[in-house]
Amino acid sequence: MNRITLNNKIQMPMLGFGTFLMGGSECEESVHAAIRSGYRMIDTASVYKNEESVGRAIAKCGVPRKDLFITSKIWNNAHP
Repeated sequence: MNRITLNNKIQMPMLGFGTFLMGGSECEESVHAAIRSGYRMIDTASVYKNEESVGRAIAKCGVPRKDLFITSKIWNNAHP
């Protein structure tokens, strides 16, 4: 998969798998399948309420965490 080098020298995959509107086992199974298919960037957000499902898929996928690029977003009003 093609990658782009960020200003901090970290390489980020140019194609990622989004998890918007997914939850529970659907999300976990989809993320797991995406990683098996070659995706190495997974995108989630606290507002999606699926970060635990994404985490379970990552934990069981067999790909070392260092080889995955995970993005998550928070909203400005989501912290004290």
